[in-house]
Amino acid sequence: MTDAKPCISVVLCAHNEENRLATCLEKVSFADEIVVVCDKCTDRTEEIAKEFGAKTVAGSWDIEGHRRNKAIEEATGEWIFELDADEQVNEDLAHSIRAAIDGDTYDRFLIPVDNYVGKRLVRYGWGASFGTSAVWRLFRKGHKVWGDQRVHPAIKMTGRQGPKLDGALIHFVDRNISDMIRRFDSYTTARAADLRESGNIGSFANNFRRIISRFWRCFVSRKGYKEGGMGFLIALLAALFPMVSYLKARYDDE
Repeated sequence: MTDAKPCISVVLCAHNEENRLATCLEKVSFADEIVVVCDKCTDRTEEIAKEFGAKTVAGSWDIEGHRRNKAIEEATGEWIFELDADEQVNEDLAHSIRAAIDGDTYDRFLIPVDNYVGKRLVRYGWGASFGTSAVWRLFRKGHKVWGDQRVHPAIKMTGRQGPKLDGALIHFVDRNISDMIRRFDSYTTARAADLRESGNIGSFANNFRRIISRFWRCFVSRKGYKEGGMGFLIALLAALFPMVSYLKARYDDE
């Protein structure tokens, strides 16, 4: 790193990610600056981040969007690339990122995602609050702000939209099906808290109707059927997400 202002900052939020962080950071040699926000870490996450020359910020954030906004705030580069510890940048994407920021036409770019469940690449069926096949992760500083929701926080993007980049962000989304179901349980609990806080948890009838439309969207429109039983499970969990969140908001103790 030099004394010149960094062109691109890679920012990452992590909670006890000592087992995955090094492999993740090894793939971002294109970065001029790395910022790692260590959220309630009790392991070697911060130490490992510093071994890669990262600027670290330790603290405690209950809201995902707040810690992500903190990471962006701490970055000094003109361009920001957001990353999670369970993700890796492949070589084609790294080249594509550098090429994109060398231009002056756009302010934000969509990044393709390859999602893995264990060792299996699952390309089809993601969406509807339970996964995504593309994300807004590369942008000029000042053109993205995260919302206050506990799970899947809303984002506000501004500026000129560029094309989807080449390559892919490799996302190890779940270790196995049990891990996927645990994630579903955690996400619906967080969503239920957001619903209670909003004062409008919705209705049984409306969420029941959404089950069919969301399943169809993931399994048919987004071609989850190509993944066989795995695609069916992803579509089913995505379809049930609003209903289970609603039931937890209504019947679970806070």
